[in-house]
Amino acid sequence: MRDFSSVRRVVVKVGTNLLSSSTGIDKERIQIIVDEISELKKKGYQIILVSSGAVGLGAKAIGHLNPVKYIPLKQACASIGQPLLMRAYEEEFSRHGLLCSQILISRSSLNNRKSYNNLRASVGVLLDLGVVPIFNENDVVSTSEIGDNFGDNDRMSAYCASKMDAELLILLTDIDGVYTGNPKTDKDARMVKEITDITDEVFSYAKGAGSTFSTGGMKTKLLAAEIAQKGGCGTIIASGYEKNVLERILSGEDIGTYILPTERLKQRERWILNTPSSGSVMVDEGAAKAVCADHKSLLPKGVKNVDGVFRKGDVIDVVDSQGKVILKAITSFSSSELLKIKGLSSKDIPEKIGGAHKVVFRPEDSVENVEL
Repeated sequence: MRDFSSVRRVVVKVGTNLLSSSTGIDKERIQIIVDEISELKKKGYQIILVSSGAVGLGAKAIGHLNPVKYIPLKQACASIGQPLLMRAYEEEFSRHGLLCSQILISRSSLNNRKSYNNLRASVGVLLDLGVVPIFNENDVVSTSEIGDNFGDNDRMSAYCASKMDAELLILLTDIDGVYTGNPKTDKDARMVKEITDITDEVFSYAKGAGSTFSTGGMKTKLLAAEIAQKGGCGTIIASGYEKNVLERILSGEDIGTYILPTERLKQRERWILNTPSSGSVMVDEGAAKAVCADHKSLLPKGVKNVDGVFRKGDVIDVVDSQGKVILKAITSFSSSELLKIKGLSSKDIPEKIGGAHKVVFRPEDSVENVEL
């Protein structure tokens, strides 16, 4: 039996395949999912729902039956499909006397510290009020061309789990777990019940993409589990067709594949770890030792070079003289300011840029030994 007795906040991600029917939305499946979430709410769990399906629903509503690749069309389908999806959820949650809310986010919503803190606070209030927040990517405005999209809702759900302080991420899909091969074509394929480390071998098990309107597949689910794992959040990959699957998972039943969490980092550290770097600074050997081995602040004097364009408060990589990333940190200076003061003693900073800043970052604003 798995022990989830300490779990109170859960992110449940529902895939496109589960929600779609040949004519549009599978209302019976949504009813089942909402019924299960309602039972968990009665037991005191806080549930965040990440729901795919908007693009597929929009496509089917306009009679488009092929994969949606043209970005403006995808955005239009998302715009059409979102209200259809939310209406279905709202109707089902109202049967249980529950309210749901819609939260559309892009990567920048989580990567900008101010907007992230505002989002985290509002989600906290919603959960305290007993509301079920329903997250989805804002496909209408976020695109890969501007680097503002997550790519798939699997990884988005993992970032939500890590950054919204969830203890467990449940990825519900149309397959019952991670297999060593394709169970439909490989008679020797076996299900992996528990994964401690997501190695190259584990990734080799995942082949193929999702269905017509989904962007995922088993690889994206493993990538999501890896993100959640680094944030100290466990992940279950299981079939959404299993009866009472959510309640059975949380009761410890051996359902699906369980990817174990690592030691939970502090919330600020998780945010730094899961936020893409806006640039980098190269430090000398003495500074590298000071920030890593001695856990000291980085002074401008130890900065040798600055790469990229970033603002004060952005997350940056700190690299050694060989270009190896040694940690990620929140910078106290913009890239233009650092270019002016790199190599200088703290006493010379006011003369160059004014202000009273003396350090590039402090130990509490960094995460060490990051593997990118």
